[in-house]
Amino acid sequence: MTAAEKRLDLQYDAVEQAIAWHSGNMRAAIVTLIDDCKHLRDQLDTAQKCMSKGLTRGWVPSPER
Repeated sequence: MTAAEKRLDLQYDAVEQAIAWHSGNMRAAIVTLIDDCKHLRDQLDTAQKCMSKGLTRGWVPSPER
């Protein structure tokens, strides 16, 4: 198995685990993941506002990929 195939297997497992957590309800799994993303973006925004550029040597966090 190649590294790319292993990575796909791990991603598939994470998807299956998220769906299983919600008893097979895919809509609920998606809603939870979107809520988690929103929360993490809010946390990143807060961290960005609190961090000085000197602390990170000019690097600033970005919510975009």
